[in-house]
Amino acid sequence: MTADALRRAGLTALYLGIFATIWFSVPKNEPPLGIVLVVGSVAALLAAGTGGALVFRSRAGGSFQRDVQGDRKYLVIFAGELAAAGFGAVLLAVSGHSEYIAVFVGAVVGAHFWPLAPVLRDPALRVLAVLVCLAALAGLITGLVSSSVLPGTVTGAGIAVLLLGYAMGALIRAGLALRSPAS
Repeated sequence: MTADALRRAGLTALYLGIFATIWFSVPKNEPPLGIVLVVGSVAALLAAGTGGALVFRSRAGGSFQRDVQGDRKYLVIFAGELAAAGFGAVLLAVSGHSEYIAVFVGAVVGAHFWPLAPVLRDPALRVLAVLVCLAALAGLITGLVSSSVLPGTVTGAGIAVLLLGYAMGALIRAGLALRSPAS
């Protein structure tokens, strides 16, 4: 695994670990789910910290050439995600359907992984995109059919677990690459 690939794996774990922590905070922190959410948040923060350390370590492996065009595409996708999520959240809040904000934001987050896959040179992000959108759909369905389970609980916990799993996968692949004699 090259220094650039290690850096990308570290950044993946760093960013997705942080966002997993945020998604773990969406569901209400009540027993028995509360303990699981706290453990998940701690695990996500540890993944983020490990990812940050991997980025720091990869800097010693050589200099990196910035992909200015890729950075621009990333920023456009990210800005579009923020605008869509913010606009949708405001519309849901104003229309009295704030319980579905997490569902909508989750769907937008899932959708944004699809165009990011080629920009970040990570085709597996398309799988994550589909899974995150399915977690949002599960939250929507739950909200429509159940009055006892909030849609944000299903969406938040589901997306948090998916992001944490993806971050951990990036760290495992990087760790295996660092241990292999070819690296």
